[in-house]
Amino acid sequence: MALNKRELFLKRRLRVRNKLRAITDGRPRLSVHRSSKNISVQVIDDVKGVTLASASSLEKDFGAVGKNNVEVAAKIGAAIAERAKKAGVEEVIFDRGGFLFHGKIKALADAAREGGLKF
Repeated sequence: MALNKRELFLKRRLRVRNKLRAITDGRPRLSVHRSSKNISVQVIDDVKGVTLASASSLEKDFGAVGKNNVEVAAKIGAAIAERAKKAGVEEVIFDRGGFLFHGKIKALADAAREGGLKF
């Protein structure tokens, strides 16, 4: 049974999300989405169903519209850490979705940790 890339991605996303539900303890979720051209991240409170903070490479502040590389991911990670702290969030659960923890996703996570988020 050969699975294509999309099916593997969806299986990985469900596996990660189900593991996170088991260990969340009421902490907000730091959710990452990466496309071929942009990267975005949100801090989501699943209990209330609201987004507490967000950052994206589509924002004019970063000057990175249409760019999706490790340097931009690090900028986004630092920005989400700063915005989450303003919203009163110190600890989160990292939800990488179906993306592998490598390259841009890892750079974003490391920058967010350096910015003061704990996960």
